[in-house]
Amino acid sequence: MIRLIALALRKPLAVVVTFIAIVFFSWLTIKTMKIDIFPKMGLPTIYVAQPYGGLSPEQMEGFITSYYEYHFLYVTGVKFVESKSIQGATIIKIQFNEGTDMSQAMGEVVGYVNRSRAFMPPGTVPPFVTRFDAGSVPVGQLVFTSETRSLGEIQDLALFKVRPMFSTLPGVSAPPPFGGNQKTVIIKVDPEKIRNYNLSPDEVVQALARSNSITPAGNIREGDETLITSQNAVVENVKELENIPLKLGAGPSVYIRDIANVELGSDVTTGYALINGKRSVYIPVTKRADAATWDVVQRVKAALPDMQAAVPEDIKVTYAFDQSGYVINSLKSLMTEGLLGALLTGLMVLLFLRDIRGAFIVVVTIPLSLLSAVIFLKIFGQTLNVMTLGGLALAIGILVDESTVTIENIHHHQELGKSKAKAIWDACREIALPKLLILLCVIAVFVPALFMTGIPGAMFLPLSLAVGFAMLASFLLSQTLVPVFSHWLLKDRMPEGEAGAAHRFNRFRTRYSHWLKRFVKKASWIIPVYLLLAFGLLVGGFMLLGTEIFPKTDAGQAQVRLRLPAGTRVERTENATQELLHLADSIANGRIEISSAFVGVQPSSYPVNLIHLWTSGPHESVIKIKLQEGAGMAIEHFKEALRKAVKNVLPTATLSFEPGDMVEQVVNLGSSNPIEIAVMGRNLTQSRKVAADLNKKLQDIAYLRDVQIATPLEYPGIKLNIDRVKAGQLGLTVDLISKSTVAATSSSRFTQPNYWLDKNTGTAYQVQVEYPQYRINNSDELGLVPVTAGAGNPVYLRDVATSQKITSPGEYDRINQQRYITITANIYKKDVGTAVTDVKKAIASLGQLPTGVKIMLRGQADLLDQTMSELETGLLIAIVVIFLMLTVNFQSFRLSLAVLSVVPAVIAGAVLLLLATGQTLNIQSYMGTIMAVGVAVANAILLVTNGEQYRKQQLSSGFAITGASNRLRPILMTSLAMIAGMIPMAIGLGEGGDQTAPLGIAVIGGLIFSTISTLVFLPAIYTRMMGGKAYHSPSMHPEDKDSRYYDSNNE
Repeated sequence: MIRLIALALRKPLAVVVTFIAIVFFSWLTIKTMKIDIFPKMGLPTIYVAQPYGGLSPEQMEGFITSYYEYHFLYVTGVKFVESKSIQGATIIKIQFNEGTDMSQAMGEVVGYVNRSRAFMPPGTVPPFVTRFDAGSVPVGQLVFTSETRSLGEIQDLALFKVRPMFSTLPGVSAPPPFGGNQKTVIIKVDPEKIRNYNLSPDEVVQALARSNSITPAGNIREGDETLITSQNAVVENVKELENIPLKLGAGPSVYIRDIANVELGSDVTTGYALINGKRSVYIPVTKRADAATWDVVQRVKAALPDMQAAVPEDIKVTYAFDQSGYVINSLKSLMTEGLLGALLTGLMVLLFLRDIRGAFIVVVTIPLSLLSAVIFLKIFGQTLNVMTLGGLALAIGILVDESTVTIENIHHHQELGKSKAKAIWDACREIALPKLLILLCVIAVFVPALFMTGIPGAMFLPLSLAVGFAMLASFLLSQTLVPVFSHWLLKDRMPEGEAGAAHRFNRFRTRYSHWLKRFVKKASWIIPVYLLLAFGLLVGGFMLLGTEIFPKTDAGQAQVRLRLPAGTRVERTENATQELLHLADSIANGRIEISSAFVGVQPSSYPVNLIHLWTSGPHESVIKIKLQEGAGMAIEHFKEALRKAVKNVLPTATLSFEPGDMVEQVVNLGSSNPIEIAVMGRNLTQSRKVAADLNKKLQDIAYLRDVQIATPLEYPGIKLNIDRVKAGQLGLTVDLISKSTVAATSSSRFTQPNYWLDKNTGTAYQVQVEYPQYRINNSDELGLVPVTAGAGNPVYLRDVATSQKITSPGEYDRINQQRYITITANIYKKDVGTAVTDVKKAIASLGQLPTGVKIMLRGQADLLDQTMSELETGLLIAIVVIFLMLTVNFQSFRLSLAVLSVVPAVIAGAVLLLLATGQTLNIQSYMGTIMAVGVAVANAILLVTNGEQYRKQQLSSGFAITGASNRLRPILMTSLAMIAGMIPMAIGLGEGGDQTAPLGIAVIGGLIFSTISTLVFLPAIYTRMMGGKAYHSPSMHPEDKDSRYYDSNNE
């Protein structure tokens, strides 16, 4: 380090060039650096979305899902396999252990998909297989609106014109549009006419297949040419389908036109998208896990003009629910807090030094250190996000320490009458080693980041790197730039005003020294009281302090799931959703910027959409509401008011608020609620009873909201029981009966695919036979569906089958092949840790569970336990690492323990201020606490190192008081400057400020207590542990003059 100082003083222009290089390359780095709200998350996940139109939930589970689950458990690195099965679709989530090679995992999953399909029913199409990690979150919506076009037309244009442009944008996951159905050629059969002509729906389907079939074209070699011999086996105009004969041979001819209408429309409606309450179409803009929010949104916005040009003028394409604004505003707030912190820090330094030139040097090193850190963050693959910028903002206070101590020591040597050049050289040399030790100790508190896994590791490591790089840069600048700039800027002698300020501080220091002498004499009882008080406050504070993973934020957005009684028609659910939107608008006093909703379920044509938005049936809708900026209402108050209003107006409905912004979505890791409980048992009857009992107990917890069994267990249905004996006597098979029934109650899309080619666009569409939905609206109408025809009397469904109304689960959820029932709940004005504790008590109050029943806490509970465990372990590791480093430096366990004696006070101070301000223990407050520990240790090192210099001079007493007196000013300057620098962050200025406020609060609380403990109690502890002991060098080297083993004969 001494050589580095000498090199800088000998080659000052090299320092200037380095200064310029840092500014230039950091500017280039910032221009190209990715911007996001969070760092890249781990938790690799693969989703498999499998459709099979029309299959019941029970069939989907047994014939499809079970085979996939069985085979996926063979995949290397799999953590668990979770599935959800509803009518016509199943979603399987494969979670992998951290560190799994996802390329290999994806290959294995695809391989086992192919093997599984060999065991599945005929007609099972290949599923969608996609990667979807914790960082894959929605960043907006691409909205399509039109006053003149039908939803089918908008859907078709969005799917085939805009989506291809959208999906090619880097970093974007592009599902099909939400809200419209697939464009389809519909043959709508009139039930009365088909009966009159003695036909069955399946006969219409088979006639269609015979007369509209895809056949290959041949070739004819005529002269010098090879001609393609195409046929009109597929009709060219949809109206030609009306001329397909239904009866062949003798007798009167019957055509499709006689019993049905043919039209180019849309598939059977299963759901609607609403934008501001009106039916519309949108594509969710979801970023990939490795993409940056800001980059993705900017690319989408840049492509909007081209997307608009690709559709007719009467369709408007807009971008809504833009999450990049929240991201960039959060980062701007952090930068503003950082700038204010740097300004306050500079003012605090100026207040102590009374030297504007010295303060200027200190302040200049701050941005240079931060810019240097940005360059290193880019090299290590980090992005600009809340954690890295939070680390840089956090570092501002400690960055002052390196330069401030140097400038203060230069002033101290000038006060001794030395020339400026000599004062600079002596001052820098004197503190080079202690400063290096301080640097290592502060960086050591972030060593636990290397051992953390999952979300805690993903959050903590970028912040640690930011602080570490900034600290390293600050140390190097204090050894190079500060001495050079001091030569150029500081005055040769201290001005009278500064000397007067120094004298005034010296008088204060003298009074402090006299007081400390009297205080230290009472060390025998002061030290036990201090330790008991510190540990007591620490333990008591921790017991009262709530815990959560990340601070709650108010992004002005809410997402709510509306549930009506299972099986409610989608049109009724749409009406209820409209009513909810009216209530929301009234509560917000008309200050809703935009709302979007999806009502019902995704069509089986687009099963991948279920990954982006899951609904279990037509009775559910998911509504997203964004309040206007400055709406004057906290989002939690808005949610609570909406709960009460819906309860009064829609008494049969239940609400469940879900993560509404990026922060909540990432922290919840795909869970719909912070409290999610899985009740598993040998059978659903057993699990259902336990779930019902637990649900009642959870409703008794006052602060829990939206407590409900989320799994639809009572879904209404009609069960048809076909009499196989009677059917056989009539010459029928179950297969023939079922195909006619499906065509009447759904469509032939699922039993006999048929296609028509639109030659104008080059796009193929399905042709399907179906009954108009309004014509089959009761069991009697269903019984009149003809199932066969012939020369004799027609046979109707009622002749070979009976029907009965039943209820059964509308969704089957499984984890590792075991069924479970889900209970969900939200938390109001309480921390997650307390809620999890109370939920565990409620589970325990159930007593001995029936054999085979297991209750598993999910949601944020698992992640919270992991986070708290790793944070506690991390703090212990940091203290151990610091202790070992101190022992190496001081060559004394006693001195190391003396320095660490300030740590309990630091942690107690952080905890108490967090309690006083209503904050919780979370990742951010933990980082602030551990940073305060580093600064406190640094200040303690300054005091003890100086005291040891006097102890070496054989001062049997007074060395601790002398060390404290000499380091009074730098310790006060460092602590108060960092406290001042953290005030803007602690206040939580601007959007997203509540995310980083706990970090600043913890630092301030820790430093207040650490300053008191360092300047008041540490000298007493230091004196007690080392007083009366003559200094002896620990060296064993015989040529070391300070060693007790020194051999003078070696000279």
